[in-house]
Amino acid sequence: MISSIAELIADRVGTMPAGERRAAQTLIASYPLIGLKTVAEFSAAAGVSSPTILRFVARLGFQNYPEFQSSLQDELAAQLQSPATRTLNPPSPGGGTVSPMLEATLDNMRETFRHLSDRQLADIATRLAERRGKTFLIGGRFTDPLARYMAAHLAVIQPDVFHLAGQESMWRDRLIDMGKRDVLVIFDIRRYQDSLVRFAEKAHQRGVQIVLFTDQWLSPIARFARHVIAGRTAVPSAWDSSAALFVVAETLIGAVTRQLEAEGARRIREMEGLR
Repeated sequence: MISSIAELIADRVGTMPAGERRAAQTLIASYPLIGLKTVAEFSAAAGVSSPTILRFVARLGFQNYPEFQSSLQDELAAQLQSPATRTLNPPSPGGGTVSPMLEATLDNMRETFRHLSDRQLADIATRLAERRGKTFLIGGRFTDPLARYMAAHLAVIQPDVFHLAGQESMWRDRLIDMGKRDVLVIFDIRRYQDSLVRFAEKAHQRGVQIVLFTDQWLSPIARFARHVIAGRTAVPSAWDSSAALFVVAETLIGAVTRQLEAEGARRIREMEGLR
């Protein structure tokens, strides 16, 4: 399974010199469009030299800059696919319905976790377990059930956890309650939801730390996020699959629960007594 450029960056950013890390951060912040510009324009945006951009591209495994841009163009085309477009794809050889879907879903999970470091998951879990502020969760048209599911679990083991639902105007009203101590968890996969991007930008301007669950092509919200979880979502269907992101969410729920073991157990006992 071919890795996306965002996944390659996640795998190799730890070995990059400072200049190449700036190139990587600039690309992620304007993914993938800045990479489709000339080397000179990319280097100017990143504040590094043109040779640094070329070394960055080589570190990702590309022979030259045009090959790098060709890969980005393929990703952009995939990112812009609609369900209507994907229904035109021919069925997988071998027939059957369950097996190709199951295999693709399992591959998505394996690939998602292969590009996720234990350190990143631990950092996110630690931030979600902190009692400094509030935790808000929200998703898009098809991903909001994941946000609601994660919020329901986190709210059992700690206070001040809120799932944002309803119309966009209602989300914006909650911005008044958000600040630098708070975390906003957003689920957004292709085709990315403009209202979520606007909301994330406003929250970022207020200093809120954003944790983004997205796909391998990266929601535009990535430029505002402190942590980005890029899960595999493509399956042989007109619809993308959120299964890999769901498993990451459950992994984080488990990690936060372990960190809050004593307090979580106390809250659960008290809740049971109130039933």
